[in-house]
Amino acid sequence: MSVQITRLANGFRIVTEHMPGLQSASVGIWVGAGGRHEAPEQNGIAHFLEHMAFKGTERRSALQIAEQIEDVGGYINAYTSREVTAYYARVLRDDVPLAVDLISDIVLNPVFDAREIEVERGVILQEIGQAMDTPDDIIFDWLQEAAYPEQPMGRTILGPSERVQAFDRNDLTRFVQQNYGPGQMILSAAGAVDHDHIVRLAEAIFADLPAVSQSSPERGVYRGGEARHVKDLEQAHVALGFAQPGYRDDDIYTAQIYAGVMGGGMSSRLFQEAREKRGLCYTIFASVGAYADTGLLTVYAGTAEADVADLSCLTIDELKRSAEDMTEAEVARARAQMKSGMLMGLESPSSRAERLARVVAIWDRVPPLEEVVARIDAVDASAVRAHAEHLTEAAPALALYGPVSSAPDADTLRARLAA
Repeated sequence: MSVQITRLANGFRIVTEHMPGLQSASVGIWVGAGGRHEAPEQNGIAHFLEHMAFKGTERRSALQIAEQIEDVGGYINAYTSREVTAYYARVLRDDVPLAVDLISDIVLNPVFDAREIEVERGVILQEIGQAMDTPDDIIFDWLQEAAYPEQPMGRTILGPSERVQAFDRNDLTRFVQQNYGPGQMILSAAGAVDHDHIVRLAEAIFADLPAVSQSSPERGVYRGGEARHVKDLEQAHVALGFAQPGYRDDDIYTAQIYAGVMGGGMSSRLFQEAREKRGLCYTIFASVGAYADTGLLTVYAGTAEADVADLSCLTIDELKRSAEDMTEAEVARARAQMKSGMLMGLESPSSRAERLARVVAIWDRVPPLEEVVARIDAVDASAVRAHAEHLTEAAPALALYGPVSSAPDADTLRARLAA
């Protein structure tokens, strides 16, 4: 497999990886413009823009966009995160030029028709309503807000309903002008692709794009806090958060392995103690979300109202105990899970294209997989134990939803962790 990167004179980057033996390819444009690039009055507009890209361009109607990709058996989609907005397609080898043309068209030439804006506004408001009705979805937005209060990193990607109801064509156009420049874009492709061919296609479309002076996003500063929403639900939903390194920090590998030991699978400490031995929950897991300048360890569980206090205290006790008795066997298991998850996930061109865009955005290069595996293998139990000790240095973030009036608060949990 071969990875190649080309940078056009205006800063637009093309990265590809040819995967022998495949008849299909994944192609996409990743734009460094997500939720954290929004001003407070723009909260939710990056996601709104993602929706509007599919609602018609100067050359295609919304129906034509759907028909042209499906006429060749392809698939097209998009997503918005806190740091990027991605538009991508999966097609057969011969249809790669169509995919590049179609995706670039929806990114560069949306018309923002007034009628379509109203239609999509209703769709997004329904999406917000659905999230509010999904406890094990909305609780992570509340945890993010508690961890990063009054910061772009703490705001929901969907935005509040009142903002979404007010956006108009000028707002969408302004966000594009502020953030959608060639220096913020990466065209990534993997599978049955030829790098030189894709570069020629990209040059014809993107080479003359003028640069955009995008403002640097506000730095994410973890603070911790609490969001408690009492409601009559069947389960109490609990999410704990702790400050972690960003993805450019070498310690990110230690953080991810630590999360794996604590809640990465059926053999993890929290699963074994909370579910298997105590029967306090059905679902419990831990994961690390990393950004350019910060990160967040999230521990989530759903439990009965009568068990919420016991489960919260048990979780804190396990986190605390991990700094004392983390074993090499546990760390080796988590390393193996992390490596296999990464390598198995990269067996599809879609996963490859996603990785290429992500690492080029971070490091402006594609680290060989051998380099990443070596960094994972370098993490031992002593490093993970030391990492666990740092959890006591900052206040936890806590989000609670459901019958949670009797759940311990963030200060109580912090005191228990530090005791």
